[in-house]
Amino acid sequence: MTLHLAIALDGDSFAAADWTTPVRQADEARLDFVTFQDSFGGRRPDAVQVAARVAPLTRHVGLVPVATTTHTEPFHLSTALATLDHVSRGRAGWQVRVSADPAEAALLGRRAPLEFDDLFAEAGDVIEVVRRLWDSWEDDAIIKDVATGRFIDRDKLHYIDFAGAHFSVKGPSIVPRPPQGQPVVAALAHDERVWSRLDVDVYFVTPDDAGQAATIVRRLPGKKVFADLAVSGRTTAETADLIAAWSATGLAGFRLHPGGDHGVRAITGELVPELRRRGLFTPSPRRRLRERLGLPPAVNRYQEVARA
Repeated sequence: MTLHLAIALDGDSFAAADWTTPVRQADEARLDFVTFQDSFGGRRPDAVQVAARVAPLTRHVGLVPVATTTHTEPFHLSTALATLDHVSRGRAGWQVRVSADPAEAALLGRRAPLEFDDLFAEAGDVIEVVRRLWDSWEDDAIIKDVATGRFIDRDKLHYIDFAGAHFSVKGPSIVPRPPQGQPVVAALAHDERVWSRLDVDVYFVTPDDAGQAATIVRRLPGKKVFADLAVSGRTTAETADLIAAWSATGLAGFRLHPGGDHGVRAITGELVPELRRRGLFTPSPRRRLRERLGLPPAVNRYQEVARA
């Protein structure tokens, strides 16, 4: 079985080349996706905007920015990520993040930090709202009927009418449905309490060994589980050996964290060719990220109701 490969990018540079260069390297190596770290604390560029900046410069690699659910309105998240999917032609994703940091809450001054259960209850609601908004336009809602002067078939736009403990959203979205229907949603899940609270497609986990990795995969049936792996301090052969040893655990793939003498160039120029030589990684010919990861087509919930 061929594994999926991703690279985690982090940094605080506002120089475009510091982002476009490693992403282009990942793109040329035909990796499945890159993630862009982000937080409200510290001085760093917005991850969604960074992903949008590199999108026109790449052709294959998926673009998965971190965006918090704790201090961001779900309507704005939905439109920004849908737009990213459009400009990347179906290569967008979203890594969900929560924030319990009082310093980050103080930057906005809206409320005190939430406790664990409330943080993830809110995050679950945000994901639900974002997913509903992505579905609020049917795929063929834009008709461009010159004869009647109608650009949109209003019958194919839908109110989502979400009312929850943290917010209410009527909809529909102001951005047409993303090319993927539903961009890929991912989350870092150090704690198994997260697994049952978030409806995501991809989990990033941090197992200590192959046995623990296999156990996590069994507990997440039907999900794509990626192991986070720091490559710094290992030779190319050592990292490749470890990936080979864990390849039978059922993991969908690995998210590689560059560092030290193993930056993105070393990963794409040395490790990836070695994994290809061993038959552990074969680049996907698919262009859209959902398809690259083997996720099922995203069915529009409102379109199905309308047809019933």
